[in-house]
Amino acid sequence: MKSFIHDDFLLQNEFAKVLYHDYAKGEPIIDFHCHLPPDEIAENKMFQTITDVWLKGDHYKWRALRAFGVDEYYITGKASDKEKFREWAKVVPKTIGNPLYHWTHLELKRYFGIDDLLSEDNYEQVWEQCNSLLKTDELSVHGMITQSNVEVICTTDDPADDLVNHTKVREDTRIQTKVLPTFRPDEIIDIEKDSFTGYLEKLEKVTRISIQSLQDLLDVIDLRIEYFHERGCRVSDHGPQRLPFKPCSTGEAERVFQNALSGKKLLKEEIEKYKTYILVYLGKRYHAKKWVMQLHIGAIRNNNKRMYGQAGANTGFDSIDDFSLAEPLNLLLNELDQSNELPKTIIYNLNPTHNEIVASTIGNFHTGGISGKVQFGSGWWFNDQKRGMERQLNDLAHINFLSHFVGMLTDSRSFLSFTRHEYFRRILCNLVGGWMQDGEIPEDYHLAGSIVKNISYQNAKQFFNV
Repeated sequence: MKSFIHDDFLLQNEFAKVLYHDYAKGEPIIDFHCHLPPDEIAENKMFQTITDVWLKGDHYKWRALRAFGVDEYYITGKASDKEKFREWAKVVPKTIGNPLYHWTHLELKRYFGIDDLLSEDNYEQVWEQCNSLLKTDELSVHGMITQSNVEVICTTDDPADDLVNHTKVREDTRIQTKVLPTFRPDEIIDIEKDSFTGYLEKLEKVTRISIQSLQDLLDVIDLRIEYFHERGCRVSDHGPQRLPFKPCSTGEAERVFQNALSGKKLLKEEIEKYKTYILVYLGKRYHAKKWVMQLHIGAIRNNNKRMYGQAGANTGFDSIDDFSLAEPLNLLLNELDQSNELPKTIIYNLNPTHNEIVASTIGNFHTGGISGKVQFGSGWWFNDQKRGMERQLNDLAHINFLSHFVGMLTDSRSFLSFTRHEYFRRILCNLVGGWMQDGEIPEDYHLAGSIVKNISYQNAKQFFNV
């Protein structure tokens, strides 16, 4: 029986095969957005079981398990690792058509050399084989990163973090991959949340500055940006559910801030004004530091309140929001551009109906002699599957330009997820190869090959100042 994950997996014509194998496959990985735990990299963690490295924290898999009626006891509950793996093995055959089916077998093949399709029938054999290999150095955290040919990892980090694990990694001669922090200031921006004042107290402890005014907060932001910058950070990230834009003066922002400190309930307009003010302030600071600003827009989170109370955040109860994006996005970018302080920016939209809005908007702000200064980010979360990636690539190519695109990222909490770069590269090469086959672009491997090579690696290397 032919392997499911074979050399030409997803490559549906000869042009695609040449483009992938000769131009894309061997390129290093720059994973410029992920949620990998820096402490596990610092300690070079050895995972005890396949469940430990593969199922813990993976809300994609947790959603699938729930969808097929698996009890929460076997998902986030107290079932043994083997029991949890058995339940996942039962569900995998039912996920055909979902990217989880592809990702599961890509990861088993690349890291464990397993060609068999995972099911309830063979789960014990797969369990034993994976767990045995996890005892080897090749499948330590450093081993997985090295064999995946990862050049740069940008984690996602709280502004109050001391980044001590990043310092440990930087000083560890065993790992050659750059592991850099990313500045994620959502809790500074989300003034409407009950946790806002508590978070300010956290920043006060880190900086030893009492935050009693908006200017105090801005001073703290500057200190934390400088702290991150000194430790290698060159990327920020924001995860707004909806992108706000309400023009706001310093005086107005101060009044809203004081209302929040005193516990007053804020009006929607006040919240949007404060968020706009802080986001513009941050954007200007990023520009001054030559950082890249990333905007992950459109997730409506923690929708199942009963399960949120039981399992917590980021456990699989988030989905796609719908709203108007075009006006606030253009207004925000324009506000930063007016003073020539728009940083390099990547915009990821979770709702695919916004694809053409983003693809057309970025063209308004390609200024300053920088190739692809404002980017339409890769298919994200619910869109990082074959159709979603093809849709994003096509919309970018047809409305803006594909050749300066910075490509793929894992957005993952798992060290086995670097295969998503392979998955993306195969889809990219199949798309471009299909254009060649259909006569839509020349049969010129030098031209098409340089484009897929650049999207796979070189564009990101040039775009990010790492």
